[in-house]
Amino acid sequence: MRTYQVSGGADAPVVPVERPVPVPAAGHLLVRVKAAALNARDRLIVSGTYTAPVPPGRVPLSDGAGVVAAVGDGVTRFRVGDRVLSGFHPDWIHGPFTGWGDLYGVQRDGWLTEYIAVHERSVAAVPDHLSFEEAATLPCAALTAWSAVDGVGPGDTVLVQGSGGVSVFALQFARLAGARVLATSSSPEKAERLRALGASEVVDYVRTPEWGAAVRELADGRGADLIVEIGGAGTVSQSLDALADGGRISLVGNLASGGGLDLTRFFRRGAALRTITVGSRSDLERMNQVIGRHRLRPVIDRVFPFAAAPDAFAYFEKGAGMGKVVISL
Repeated sequence: MRTYQVSGGADAPVVPVERPVPVPAAGHLLVRVKAAALNARDRLIVSGTYTAPVPPGRVPLSDGAGVVAAVGDGVTRFRVGDRVLSGFHPDWIHGPFTGWGDLYGVQRDGWLTEYIAVHERSVAAVPDHLSFEEAATLPCAALTAWSAVDGVGPGDTVLVQGSGGVSVFALQFARLAGARVLATSSSPEKAERLRALGASEVVDYVRTPEWGAAVRELADGRGADLIVEIGGAGTVSQSLDALADGGRISLVGNLASGGGLDLTRFFRRGAALRTITVGSRSDLERMNQVIGRHRLRPVIDRVFPFAAAPDAFAYFEKGAGMGKVVISL
């Protein structure tokens, strides 16, 4: 079978190789992968800057969708021909978070391959109305957004930062829940698309460096009830300016460089800070039920063919798109 592995070199992030098709063990499925999607963590994995060591030759990407091609002994949850998608945490099925464990692309080979063998407990069914390309966007970005906006509803104001995969999904889920959504962006074109998806107002963070105060004013002068924090250290100070007293910050990423933060500001605001650890398979299945019920469609920026996977990484690295970057098999 054709697959890609981390190159470990500067010339290309991933290189194509041939490997045998795996044989599913007891309790496992053999999945013919139809699509895989990129996330911010994948840039770190292929560049050698991830927080955990990545063994040479590791197959990247945590997010994929495909068709069950064969089953091992004792499989009961799926059968040949079923459409499935990956769970970001292969071993977190339900209940509270107990640690990061083994992850695709780091401790385990990931989904940038023609076939993958996975335990039946590690995957979920694809919502009927979605294509494989759309389904591949759900395991990390969508579930992270779902967890980040958990609990919002009518009367709440949510702020999302930028137009990456998590932010766009958070906008969609918050609007489904009846919340008002504000957004930040530096692109007039992306701002218009964010408004088309349901954002009430979009603040240009380049033209308005002190965007926290601007967001607070747009949120009826009291601030946002929930902020989906993508930038981390580089943006959380502005997020605190934008946050309502007693509001929540869902820390999703740490993509923007920045200095220290005076924690007394959290006390003064009465703010709650929650780190988001994507979610369990049970969370994924509940999210998929809502996606199916409302016929929600993920926003895909661009789809690359499998043969052009290195180009997909190069395009993703530029960060110029809106929504998800997908590789189709």
